[in-house]
Amino acid sequence: MGDDKRPARLAAGSRVAVVAPAGAVVPEMLDAGLETLAAWGLDVAVGAHVRDRHPTFTYLAGTDADRAADLQAAWCDPSVSAVFCARGGYGCLRLLDLLDWSAMASAGPKLLVGSSDVTALHEMVRARLGWPTMFGPMMGTGSFVSDPTAQEHHRSLLFSPVSGTVLAGPLAEPLVAGTAQGVTVGGNLSLLCSAQGVPDIPPPPVGAIGLLEDVTEEPYRIDHFVTHLRRTGWFSRLSGVVLGSWHECGEPTAVRAVLEDRLSDLGIPVIWELGFGHCPAQLTVPLGAEVSLVSNPATGEASLTLVGDALD
Repeated sequence: MGDDKRPARLAAGSRVAVVAPAGAVVPEMLDAGLETLAAWGLDVAVGAHVRDRHPTFTYLAGTDADRAADLQAAWCDPSVSAVFCARGGYGCLRLLDLLDWSAMASAGPKLLVGSSDVTALHEMVRARLGWPTMFGPMMGTGSFVSDPTAQEHHRSLLFSPVSGTVLAGPLAEPLVAGTAQGVTVGGNLSLLCSAQGVPDIPPPPVGAIGLLEDVTEEPYRIDHFVTHLRRTGWFSRLSGVVLGSWHECGEPTAVRAVLEDRLSDLGIPVIWELGFGHCPAQLTVPLGAEVSLVSNPATGEASLTLVGDALD
């Protein structure tokens, strides 16, 4: 486990690395995302195998060994402040046992940036290193390249994640009333389920705020995943739940009905559709950072607020 240090916030001139730990990249999207990072004033290094495609499993960006080597090299490079994942898809789970987590801990705090399948890496950084990460749009995808609102929010959370920053999208609503304060955990629902029963992933810290979202999962599968997390005791350690987007997960009313059924009896506040995940104008949200949660049906307020700076 890492110490209590946090990764540094980014600034003009910060050196960042781009890796592809999961799905194969779309070259045009990658190039456009790299241009945006450079326009932010970042010094961008691209992993040697980012543009590869696995010779057999073409849904993967290169072989497991090469993807892991890119991530390991980026993380252990003392000049690199942050590691950006180009896209999600699938593949991060295949890397977890190939990475030298002791060497990564010794490299000091680095910022991991990514979402969706990258939840598997977020969970391992939480478990093995203990440093905050950022869950947001990935720079080699349309949700970043073609969405200036998501881009600007992403930039603001990476460069200036200051205490008092309020996170709330236009669709955020109170689902279960209440307030809470704790450290954020979570990410993609199906990937969180994949982490259950694995010996090197501990449960959430007591009092944590759980963040959940998913994409292309039918309501019955969302029911399955949430019910499984309930049975593992995952929710019993939380002081609040914040739901993100459920893009292409069936009728929104059906998804909402499932989540209300599965979460409303937990005795903790729940927010519906805060605005992170697979959605337009998606918010970037820190994981491993202290936040306060307000879910107030009387006023309609449904938000998270950073308590302290998320990054150094």
